[in-house]
Amino acid sequence: MPVEVVLADVEAARALLAGVALCTPVERSRWLGELLGTRVNLKCEHLQRTGSFKIRGAYVRIARLSDAERSRGVVTASAGNHAQGVALAASMLGAEATVFMPEGVAIPKEAATRSYGASIRFAGATIETALDAAREHASDTGAVFIHPFDHPDVVAGQGTLGLELVEQVPDAATVLVPCGGGGLLAGVAVALRGSRPDVRVVGVQADQAAAYPASLAAGHPVALAQMATMADGIAVGRPGDVPLGVVAKHVDEVVTVGEESLSQALLLLLERAKQVVEPAGAAAVAALLEQPGRWPGPVVAVLSGGNIDPLLLMQVMRHGMAAAGRYLTLTVRVPDRPGELVRLLSVLADAQTNVLDVVHQRVSSALHVDEVEVALQVETRGDPHRESVVTRLRDLGYPVGSA
Repeated sequence: MPVEVVLADVEAARALLAGVALCTPVERSRWLGELLGTRVNLKCEHLQRTGSFKIRGAYVRIARLSDAERSRGVVTASAGNHAQGVALAASMLGAEATVFMPEGVAIPKEAATRSYGASIRFAGATIETALDAAREHASDTGAVFIHPFDHPDVVAGQGTLGLELVEQVPDAATVLVPCGGGGLLAGVAVALRGSRPDVRVVGVQADQAAAYPASLAAGHPVALAQMATMADGIAVGRPGDVPLGVVAKHVDEVVTVGEESLSQALLLLLERAKQVVEPAGAAAVAALLEQPGRWPGPVVAVLSGGNIDPLLLMQVMRHGMAAAGRYLTLTVRVPDRPGELVRLLSVLADAQTNVLDVVHQRVSSALHVDEVEVALQVETRGDPHRESVVTRLRDLGYPVGSA
């Protein structure tokens, strides 16, 4: 039977973490509150040391090893956040740390893990492959394997976030928590059930990396055949035995969110809340955006991590802006004579658009001999502005199509 984790375990972990983990702030979100019609608070755990909640569980797990165990070193596998938590905790506790990471892991996460003193090795394309390599290393060398989520000490450590919420938002009715392997969700659920049993606890997974719904239905961990999500921080193909047992007992439901919602949540958190989070860290807000009328308030959304690759941030921002109607891509036919392109661009300037890209197409069987097709990408202020720009062009006689 999986080991039980209870409130006393979380409280003991909090004492152990005193002076190590930060009590991260809670910020009220007015724009989300207006959307939901109730007070919404953001638990800003992305401002934690190492940029995510992972230092909580990693430190508790390593601190409870014996001196002999720590002398053999620790090993783990992670796409980045747990890696940083283990690397920092090990350095603070005087243990050598080896981290196995999937190939192609975000460069900032790799660099940060190295900066905390860990030795990094790459293994396979998924976290499951890296976990297997880490276990093999532990068997070969005697190093202690530090699982990212499937251990009671890790669950208890992550649960200290829930104890903070009880004090920071004592009247919370719903708490939404991003969920990958389930360590954070399980820990927060234990803390809340022990202190505020009336609170509704909801886990949030990415649609394309959601192992919990099938596992909860089956009553045991069910591995996913494949995953494909931008939210690498919660891209876990198999729940842990320990967190699954806790989640089944204490969590009200686990919901899933799409990639579009993740990107929009990330962008809106940046624009409206001035909070830079990674896609996994935005999962709880994505659930609020997808089903704003579903959650009894006051609501707390946990922002679990902020370690995002700047390249991914740029991609998500572009994607999110496109989904929000901020980009307009179109083709316009103009006469092939001097001054016509300048005239077209002047019309777009008068319409208060910002031209991002222009491409001429002269060779096409669909064009008349005296025509040029111009493919344009322009920045707009949203869907109504997009529609007004297209209407303006057509009113002036321009044939407008989709690029």
